[in-house]
Amino acid sequence: MKSISTLAVLSFCGFLLTACSKAESVPESECDKVVAHAKSVLKENAPSKSDMLKQCKATSDEARGCVMAADKPMKLLKCDF
Repeated sequence: MKSISTLAVLSFCGFLLTACSKAESVPESECDKVVAHAKSVLKENAPSKSDMLKQCKATSDEARGCVMAADKPMKLLKCDF
């Protein structure tokens, strides 16, 4: 379970690799929705809301769209968040 938590934190704090190619652009003003969606995907493994909001505001519209398109934690790894 520790490795799943580590994976989730790493995936959200970096959202390694590249943004999804078919994701819609999501503006910074939608960060509350992006964070809520990411928390619903990551469940108990999600980082704190404040950490995720900082990450959301610091990233691109495309990366936020990638997060919104992800429905599984592994798909979040494809986002450049």
